Parts: sequence; structure tokens; C-alpha cells
Amino acid sequence: MTIVRKNSPNSSVIRPETLAEKHVEAERMHDVLLLLQNLINSEEATVKLILDCLYDVGSVNLINQKLPVRPVNRLMKLIARMSKPVFRILAFNWFKKNCPQLIANWLHSQVTFGSRPAKPQELAIEVAAVQSSSALQTETLNQEIKNLRYQVRWLTGISITAIAVLGVTATWLN
Repeated sequence: MTIVRKNSPNSSVIRPETLAEKHVEAERMHDVLLLLQNLINSEEATVKLILDCLYDVGSVNLINQKLPVRPVNRLMKLIARMSKPVFRILAFNWFKKNCPQLIANWLHSQVTFGSRPAKPQELAIEVAAVQSSSALQTETLNQEIKNLRYQVRWLTGISITAIAVLGVTATWLN
């Protein structure tokens, strides 16, 4: 008489209990999504106040970081204050459309207790020695850098003017 051992079931086959749990989980996460959408609709004023606060802090920090020049900095802060009503409308529509799903996905990731994302592996990279360039090449590169900086200044001025006109127009239309 030979004893035959039964192999364990294939791991790729999903058990009915697991399927039922997954279905309940998906249903409950859909409920969370609907509740978040309902919360945003019922607390519209609160969401708008939160977005206003974030805009105030974010716009000032971004302007201070990107435009350290004093007169331009003040002008951009003025434009940012004038364009706030336009931002409020656009941001609320984006928030209402995207944030319930984003928040639901984040909450789901917090309660799954699954595998955490692995830390990126460190890779050894070989760095080749840089050869010194000739004086002519260095001067050419310096001239190109100066030209690019000049173009950036012009584009910044044009952008600021365009944003100012847009902000004034949007404010006037409201």
C-alpha cells in the first residue's frame, strides 16, 4: 500500500471566503467614497475656507521662494490677492471632483496593513573623471548662460504682465 500525499491547493486560486471579503471591502470603500462626497457637498463653506487658507499660505511662500526681488515680489503678492476668487472657484471644482477618491484611496492604504513600499535600493554608480575644457569652450558656455538668463528675465516679465492682465480681467468680470 502506497501513501499519496495531497498537494496543497494552488496559491493562485482565490478561496470563496477571500472573494467574499474582497467584495465586502470594495463595497465598504465605495461607501467611504460616497460619504466623503456627501461631506464635501454639505460642508462646502468649510472646504472653501480651508482652500482659502491654503492659497494664502502657499501663494506667499511660493512668491517669496521664486521671486526674491522686492518690487516684483510685492507686485506678485498683489496679483495673487486679486486672483484669489478665480482660484477659489477652480480649486473647489477640482477638490470636489478629485479629493474624495484621493482621500478614500489613502484611507484604504492605511487600513490594508499590506506590504509597505520597499525602500529604493542603493545603486553603485561609476563616475567618470571630468576633463578640463579649454578656455574658449568655457567662455562660450558663459556667454550662453548669460543669454539664457536674459531670456528668462524677459519671459518672467512677460509672464507677470500676462498674469496681471488675467487677474484684473477676471476680477473685473466677477
